[in-house]
This record gives sequence, structure tokens and C-alpha cells, in this order.
Amino acid sequence: MASKATAAVVLPLLVFLFSSTSTVAHNITEMLADFSDFSTFNSYLTQTKIADEINSRETITVLAVDNSAIGPITSLSADVQKNVLAVHVILDYYDPVKLDSLSNKTALFTTLYQTTGTATGKSGFLNYTELPNEQMIFGSAEPGASVDSTLIKVIAAKPYNISVLQISKAIIPPGIQNSGKASPPPAQAAAPPKKAPSPAPAKPGSPAPAPEKKPVTQAPVEAPKSSPPAPEKNPVTPAPVEAPQSSPPTESATVPTPVADASAPVSEGPVGAAGPVGEVKPHSSASKVAVGASLCFAIGAAILLSAY
Repeated sequence: MASKATAAVVLPLLVFLFSSTSTVAHNITEMLADFSDFSTFNSYLTQTKIADEINSRETITVLAVDNSAIGPITSLSADVQKNVLAVHVILDYYDPVKLDSLSNKTALFTTLYQTTGTATGKSGFLNYTELPNEQMIFGSAEPGASVDSTLIKVIAAKPYNISVLQISKAIIPPGIQNSGKASPPPAQAAAPPKKAPSPAPAKPGSPAPAPEKKPVTQAPVEAPKSSPPAPEKNPVTPAPVEAPQSSPPTESATVPTPVADASAPVSEGPVGAAGPVGEVKPHSSASKVAVGASLCFAIGAAILLSAY
């Protein structure tokens, strides 16, 4: 049985249900336009385009904060504001009657932020708990987050399509302030050196590919070292050969010159060479002539001596 606190929440809802039309289409901006206390919240829904997301869904629940509790959201950047507002949109229809009917008095709700793809951990989910004193509280499902935003009243509702509920404070998951900032790109590792593609296996019967010719680098040719000049040979000057000198016959008045026998053989030999007496060894025809002349002179001299 609902308590007085539950009745205080349900009665305004019943009044709104009877006064609402039966059409399914809804417009969150128009629904909040009649409540000046939610003008800032309504303005942020329009600026961040969250209102368009809400209006495009058939079953939705919006947890709204009034101007006095909107402060924590206004201090955030535009990107983070959009993510925080998406956390306040549950992807199903809930009102106080349906919340009170939950068997375990607790639930994990999926929010619009979870569908953006930027939610980390459990920041895209909400924890709901109904306390023993029948207070209904919401909070981020992110570990360490406090669950202390209390349901105050129903602002507007179209049963089973859209419900707008006021909560006591804004729900900002831990770490969501960094969700709008681009993370630095990861450091790139040095690319490994590319390996030359291995040649495809040759088909049977096909000629083997010619081996790739690598340019041959010629070694620098050194200039031939000049060999030291050969020592100059002194020309050998042949010693002058002295012609043999023939000794003229000496005439002696007292010592007769022995007369050689003309019939005796004359030994050839070099003129002027030492040898037996009477041996004359001419070297050439000139020396033979000289020897012959000497013999004739000696014979003549001997004849003259014998005549006297």
C-alpha cells in the first residue's frame, strides 16, 4: 500500500493524465514550456539536441532539475553538458506507480548516454532504489558514485509514452567531465623494416627466373708504382790492343847472324812472341810479308859477308 509520500507523487500524475490528450506524439520542449522553474533545463535540452532524441522515441522517462539545482550542469562545457543531460533520460517509461511496483524495490536503468558510444564503465546506467521510508532515489551506476537524488514530483506525463519527473539534484557520473575531450592518439611504434617479397614458386615446366644482377662496384685502380731506375751500367771500354811490334834485325859487324835454313819449316806464330831462335809465328799475311822480307834481307846480308 502506497504511503502518503507516494500519494503526494501519484496524485499530480493522475491529474495530468486526465487532462492529457490520447495522441502518442510528444514534444518535451512544449511540455516544459509551461513550467518556468525548468526554463534553464529546457533550454539546455534544445541547445544540445537532446530534445530531438527524446521526441524521436516512443517510451521515455526524463529526470529534470529546476533552475535552483541546475548549477552543476551550467559550469560544464557544451560537450559534457550534452552527455550529462543524456544521463537524465531513461530508455523506458516510468512513473511513481510503476517504480513502486518493482519487486526488489531496486533496478538498473539504461540511459540515452549509453547509446552514444562514448560512455565508459557503467556511466551510461542509473541505479534506482526505494528506501524503507518509501523515498525513491536515483544515482549513477558508476562505482563510487552516490545514489542520493530524490524523486520530488511528476511534472508531466503521457502514460506509457513519456514521463517527466523532477529530482532533487543533477546526476553527474564520476569522470564524465573528460568525456568531451579527445584522447591523445596512441604513440606509433616504429615500423619494422619491410622484407623483400619472396619469389613465387615456379610452376612445373616453367623456366627458372634469372637471378637478379647486382651492380658491381669496381675497385679504384691504383696507378702502377714506378720501379726505381736500374743502375746505369758503365760502358766497358775494351783495352786497346797493341799490334805486335816486329823487332828490326840488328846488324852486327862482329856477331854473325845465324842463317836459317830456307828449307826448314817456318812455324807460324805471333810476331814478336818469345820462342826458340829462328821461330817466327806470323799472325797475319802482313806479318808473313814482314818475315819474308826479313829472311831475304838476312840471306842477302849473308851473301855479301861471304863475298868479302
